[in-house]
Amino acid sequence: MRFHDHRQAGEELGRLLLDRVADTDGTDGTDVIVLALPRGGVPVAAEVARALGVPLDVLVARKIGAPRHPEFGIGAIAGEDPPVYDGRALQMLGLAEDELASDVARERAELHRREALYREGRPPPAVEGRTVILVDDGLATGVTARAALRHLRSRHPARLILAVPVCAPDTAETIRRDADDVVCLFRPDSFRSVGEWYEEFAQVSDDEVIATLRRPGFVRSGPGTRPASHRR
Repeated sequence: MRFHDHRQAGEELGRLLLDRVADTDGTDGTDVIVLALPRGGVPVAAEVARALGVPLDVLVARKIGAPRHPEFGIGAIAGEDPPVYDGRALQMLGLAEDELASDVARERAELHRREALYREGRPPPAVEGRTVILVDDGLATGVTARAALRHLRSRHPARLILAVPVCAPDTAETIRRDADDVVCLFRPDSFRSVGEWYEEFAQVSDDEVIATLRRPGFVRSGPGTRPASHRR
């Protein structure tokens, strides 16, 4: 199974979540919010939010890459929380957490830049007492999603769901301790990277993220608010 692009993956994920959210919460969706992990998670999450008829917003988290190999995630940060590290990766590379202070500071600065850029002056969305669906375009090591989930958990949502189109099977199991539910369309036995499961896996730009969040119909506000196109 491969997805054509982010949009198609989001459409399929949204269809699955329609039943999952209804079965779990028994609500009309007014207490549900979809949060995307930028940047790749945004076009996927947009289709999920559209299918469910609920607000869309973003939660910025940043991966901490290994020294000299930044693409290999060994930790991540979200909000002002302390870093979340992959202990096995640190041990394998012979690294100590205090050796990564400069990397954490750099990623924290980038996190703040992106939050300011994407939020355009808006406060973070209210999540307390709501069902929060955190969406990304795939789950490899899971360290970024884990940092985001722990940050959200500290803000007391009623239910916390991680939803992705494709995931590494082992990661999906280990991350369950940080979410109330993990929804994944496809768990291939042979998993090397998220991108291999998309026919088109173009990098999502900051401009695309902002344009998606500005799209008519996506209302980003407090509990009880639904996109205008879905109000009855």
